[in-house]
Amino acid sequence: MPTTPTGPLDGVRVVDVTSIVMGPLATQIFGDLGADVITVEDPRGTLSRVMTAGPHPQLSGVALNLLRNKRNVVLDLKTPDGRDALLGLVATADVFVTNLRPATLGRLGLAYDDVAAVRPDIVYCQAQGYPSDSDQADAPAYDDVIQAATGLPDTFARVGGEPAFVPSLIADKVSGLTIAYAVMAALLHRVRTGEGQRVEVPMVDVMTAFTLVEHAGAATARPAQGPPGYGRILSPGRRPQRTRDGWISVLPYTRRNFEDLFRAGGRDDLATDERIASARSRIANADDLYREVAEIIAQRTTAEWLSFCRAAEVPASGVPTLDDLVDALPEDDHPVAGRYKVLPQPVRFSRASGPTVRRPAALSGQHTDEVLAELVDRIPLPDPPGPGPVATGGDPL
Repeated sequence: MPTTPTGPLDGVRVVDVTSIVMGPLATQIFGDLGADVITVEDPRGTLSRVMTAGPHPQLSGVALNLLRNKRNVVLDLKTPDGRDALLGLVATADVFVTNLRPATLGRLGLAYDDVAAVRPDIVYCQAQGYPSDSDQADAPAYDDVIQAATGLPDTFARVGGEPAFVPSLIADKVSGLTIAYAVMAALLHRVRTGEGQRVEVPMVDVMTAFTLVEHAGAATARPAQGPPGYGRILSPGRRPQRTRDGWISVLPYTRRNFEDLFRAGGRDDLATDERIASARSRIANADDLYREVAEIIAQRTTAEWLSFCRAAEVPASGVPTLDDLVDALPEDDHPVAGRYKVLPQPVRFSRASGPTVRRPAALSGQHTDEVLAELVDRIPLPDPPGPGPVATGGDPL
């Protein structure tokens, strides 16, 4: 398997002091795009290694993809040797990413000023639950907590039920994507000006902005033109529709879409209904229209509706299960874990592209000697740390 960096970020070195999902997802993206990502792992391990079952004690199913395209170094940052080794790595790096809390970074001597003293043009990205200038700067924050703080449970309640969480680590993943684009913007700024900078990504700010894109809605205007919440999205009828033999998602969007669907369902009377006359009226009458569509969809099989929708250019999709999606993934061989399913890189470049997996997910400390040997002229090589227990949570320092 090739290990030479290839991709748009070829030549960029990232020092990654993150754990669990948010930070590792961002650095996985950097690695997928060709950066030399060096993950610095605590001797106690990281939760992503044990989040789900997996083929190796250190490689959960999640870790096989989340930890790919990275070199792994184990350092105890609470020791002088560990901190010195990290700063030696920073001196060679373009980017430093961490999701340690501000107080922890200060205690370890790894705040922005400390790191910039070693590498003035570093792009230093600090991501945590809450803004560093807030009274919750050092509060523990995980996906459920951030979802709760940023309105997502309330959207479920408005649909007609009780508050609930999105059954996905959506706050971690959206924040990870935000880290990725923010760092790349800062790198572009450095190319243009030579200046490094500190980039802060508070999860609560990310997810508040994410939730309110549509749901701030009419309440955005001053004075407010209505309550928060985008009505079509909050309609109880917004769900996959049951067909004669399964499920489908059909979303007629234009007037022509509705006309074609209603006529195909034998409801010519609805094809001239005023509720579908304009985008404004379709949004205002979303509850009624979802109900009418659901009744029509129940008449035919999933395959029949998919065929019709393709021909009529009505937006539609089948509703595969998680099993279906995993079964469709490509496979690769891991040198320790064996055969596994690969989550492909989701973007495609016509130039400067490389394979999804250049380096398979590393074991804890697999590259400690290799990476620190590259710095032997800068710092003394510390004794390699012991394996240590596997951590059961984030921010263990």
